[in-house]
Amino acid sequence: MTTRVRPRRGDPALGTIAVLALGLYVLFILVPVIMSAWQSLTDENPLLAQARFVGVANYTEMTHDSALAASLGFTLVLAGAVTVVANAAGIGFAMLLNKTSLSFRMMRTVAFLPQVLSGVIVGFVWRYILAQDGILNNVLVSTGIIGKPITWLGSPHLAMFSVGLVAAWVLTGFTTVVHLAALQSIPVELYQAAMVDGAGRWQRFRQITFPMLAPGTTISVTISLITMLKLYDIIAVLTSGGPADSTQSTALYIIQLAFTDDRYGYASAVAMLLLAVSAVIALSVTGLLRRREVEL
Repeated sequence: MTTRVRPRRGDPALGTIAVLALGLYVLFILVPVIMSAWQSLTDENPLLAQARFVGVANYTEMTHDSALAASLGFTLVLAGAVTVVANAAGIGFAMLLNKTSLSFRMMRTVAFLPQVLSGVIVGFVWRYILAQDGILNNVLVSTGIIGKPITWLGSPHLAMFSVGLVAAWVLTGFTTVVHLAALQSIPVELYQAAMVDGAGRWQRFRQITFPMLAPGTTISVTISLITMLKLYDIIAVLTSGGPADSTQSTALYIIQLAFTDDRYGYASAVAMLLLAVSAVIALSVTGLLRRREVEL
């Protein structure tokens, strides 16, 4: 006598959650993107009674927009530099904090704290620290490292450096946690075998730690780049895009176009450009790092 095996039905609760998640994604991600894409083809302005369809006129205007080119250049340089610095620092801190004692577990929480803070709060705190009469200048002058206060936010090059420093400080909390999780997944036996073979600390890092960190590095670098490409709040509070628009990110420029210049249509076109640039960079970097994982 044969027994018929009846297929098990999926958990209806999981199906409900999946449908709800998909609905929220469509409602809060896809619908706004589609609306913004349509708006980018118009000259929508709150001061006008009705928006007119202008086709690709907004996208054509972007090719002659020097302010957009400057903001996009700053954004790309900032994203690249901060991503490299934050991930290098994250690997270093992760290796230092990869201990099991209570004190090291507490320090992990402290290391992640900057990532938890609001970007607005971070901007206000660091603006106070970097002010002409702020804490940093007072410490440097009192210790004799510098002779007079430095205008960290008053000159274009120093302002760009300061924005990068603050952004890297915030992002390092995230990269540290990601790399620490990757470190803890490496089997201890690999290090023990390497030590038996006489491998030094640098050899163990190069031959074991660095290759095994590859999956975590892929995630960390990709998310870091995306985060920096859309950075707005820290810059808005810290420098407001100044001095002389030297620290104006593309996200900040979009806000200015929409809510200061009332050019909703053109702002949407720039937002579509930023979305496309972010997608291309994220997909390209992810692909390169995935191939690196395979090679390692």
